[in-house]
Amino acid sequence: MDIRWLKRNNAADVIVVFGGWAIGPEVFPHLDGLQDVVFVNDYTEIDAELPDLSGYREVSLLAWSFGVASYGHWQAGRDDPFHRKVAVNGTLTPVDDALGIPVQVMEKTAETLSSASFSQFLRRAFNARQAPIDIDVTARRAELQAVAMRGAGPDTDFDLVWISAQDRIFPAENQRRAWAGQTVREREAPHAPFATFSTWQEVLT
Repeated sequence: MDIRWLKRNNAADVIVVFGGWAIGPEVFPHLDGLQDVVFVNDYTEIDAELPDLSGYREVSLLAWSFGVASYGHWQAGRDDPFHRKVAVNGTLTPVDDALGIPVQVMEKTAETLSSASFSQFLRRAFNARQAPIDIDVTARRAELQAVAMRGAGPDTDFDLVWISAQDRIFPAENQRRAWAGQTVREREAPHAPFATFSTWQEVLT
């Protein structure tokens, strides 16, 4: 796991973001809010510890994409620091034909990963062409394989789940099945939906 502060101004509240695969924090800086922000990604291993958050009045979790199941695995056996948890376009069963990313899609993504195929992934994640991003193919393939091998995360209560109707990574119908009975809101947005929000508070509530 890679853990870093995106904003640290000794605010009263803090948000911890468990991000997605191979897309960094560049999707978040436009979100307005007074909260401090910690960003977590790279789930090849999930044994790292968060910074001490005990001094904050309210600690919120935003888990996106593979960050949803990875957070579930990370939290198991640890004290829960979060007052509110929000899941965005991910499920606790990250690789599953009915409840997550279909198995063959995941396997093909890992097997054929290259700079060119990653550009195609970005286009699907944003539903628009993106500027090329250099990635470490070996490291990102290992992360995909680790997520798949780790399997479903333990049952985890989320206060709110966002599902993007135009998600081309985690099919929306699979997400609906996975979160049946939970508090769900749908949004006309792609897998990376954050450009359709203007503040952190919008995402969290």
